[in-house]
Amino acid sequence: MTAARPDFSLSSQNPSTRLPLRHLNTADAFLLICVVGLAVLAGNSVRHMLAPLAAPAQAPIHLDILYLPGYALRTTLRMFAALGLSLVFTFLYATLAAKSRRAAQILVPLLDILQSIPILGFLSFTVTFFLGLFPGQVLGAELAAIFTIFTSQAWNMAFGMYQSLRSVPTELEEAARGFGLTAWQKFWRLEVPCAVPSLVWNSMMSMAGGWFMVVYSETLTVGNTQIILPGIGSYVGVAISQQNIGAVLAAILAMMAIILAYDQVLFRPLTVWASRFRLETTVQDEALAEPWVLRLLRRTRVLRASINLFLSFMRKIGSLPLGRRQGRFQPSQTTVSKRLSDGLWWGALGLIFLCALEQAWVYGSSAYTLGQIGHVVVLGFYTLLRVVSMLCVASLIWVPVGVWLGLKPVRAHRAQLIVQYCAAFPANLFFPVFVGGIIYFHLAPDIWLTPLMMLGAQWYILFNVIGGTSSFPPNLLEVGENFEVKGLLWWRKIILPGITPYYLTGALAASGGAWNAAIASEVAQWGNVTLKAHGLGAYIAQATTEGDISEVALGVVVMALFVLILNWLVWRPLSDYAHRRLKLT
Repeated sequence: MTAARPDFSLSSQNPSTRLPLRHLNTADAFLLICVVGLAVLAGNSVRHMLAPLAAPAQAPIHLDILYLPGYALRTTLRMFAALGLSLVFTFLYATLAAKSRRAAQILVPLLDILQSIPILGFLSFTVTFFLGLFPGQVLGAELAAIFTIFTSQAWNMAFGMYQSLRSVPTELEEAARGFGLTAWQKFWRLEVPCAVPSLVWNSMMSMAGGWFMVVYSETLTVGNTQIILPGIGSYVGVAISQQNIGAVLAAILAMMAIILAYDQVLFRPLTVWASRFRLETTVQDEALAEPWVLRLLRRTRVLRASINLFLSFMRKIGSLPLGRRQGRFQPSQTTVSKRLSDGLWWGALGLIFLCALEQAWVYGSSAYTLGQIGHVVVLGFYTLLRVVSMLCVASLIWVPVGVWLGLKPVRAHRAQLIVQYCAAFPANLFFPVFVGGIIYFHLAPDIWLTPLMMLGAQWYILFNVIGGTSSFPPNLLEVGENFEVKGLLWWRKIILPGITPYYLTGALAASGGAWNAAIASEVAQWGNVTLKAHGLGAYIAQATTEGDISEVALGVVVMALFVLILNWLVWRPLSDYAHRRLKLT
């Protein structure tokens, strides 16, 4: 029996309550006014993108609180523009990696590297590219800022969807083949619905990750080039440089207000809607309360009809008979042809790798000395130690908390907003506390700056554990209760095997986020006081500030090698094991 769930559609089920769509009602008028007002504000902000670059680049950031709403709006627009690009990237990249074994051999390790390269590693190259693409216009700087936020959002979403597409239950795949669904129909009717809960949770986490890096996205500094875009991030940066505690607190309140607004209007309805796609076969005792936004939309006439028309159109698109039909028996390659094709594939990859290695050797032998490379490698081990310690501490704390929250949908729903608040705080906002404490108590920056790395990375683990626990089949939990499985046995035999794929997704994203956050955690500044810890993050940050592209490239390459080795030795074997042994079938 399928679980009884509340109705989340916008159409009324009772014929007597259906409203004629002839006139606007009060709810229609209210929502239309809100939509038009937001469109006007957004258009006014977008209009500044076409202004000459010199004016906004030299315009000062005012710490007067009256300027803060305008800054908040422009930051929010950049965040959602980056989120839209991240969704497009996720559907294309994750689907290709999940559908093609050979593509996955390249795309998954590449994604590990991309999410682990620090934001400043991208800025050193992308700012020049976008400014050259739109010379003399703010649009180039805005695109560079949006791309920077994109790099803090897209990788986590792509990993989450890739893991979900690989974890579709076998019996559902067999049912899709039995019904003769085409590849297109199977993707939209089976695989995307199975990925929706993870995608919604990771979208919320990615928005929080965007806030964590917003300071760097709006203050673009590479060598002698400095561009400050109006926004909360640049506002915080100026407040920190001037040691203005009042302005920092005002920025925190503005961030909390924005997070609350888009949580209520967007993510809360999406979370309730995503609960429809949980893989469960029993009736839940608790149901999530219907969001007020959905209740308001149901009271409208024109807007409700427009949304239902759009959803109907999307359902028809998803039902198009495109692609090959998924039959019960698929032709398979012979052993000889498979080995031959694999040999050609790996041969081509090996040839490309050798060519790239030869070019890197030619450049590296002329630009770097062995001592310089060895020094950067040693710094990489310092940062690696911080990343491993952060993962261990975060897992011990947040796995039990995430399981406790995820077992009850109502608890998970209530914790959602709190976790978003915590994950959204940029590390810069804690610089006054850490810098003041380290100086006052004469502490070692190499040790006591490490907690800053946890601020942004730990929430990936919590979000994914909550999502995995929420998606855990309730009938398996009931079996454990009936057999009175409790304590450590319950953790080892029931819940941990079930959430391991989700935990690995979160741990992998947290690992990449920790490498990325190394810049924010290994260099802390408050006014004229700057503290540095030994590590790759501090090395890349200093090289970026000095405009030394060769040193930035060296730091990024060494960090990428560390990430690749970790992927080959740790994450890939664990992911393959979870896919083979811990998939719910």
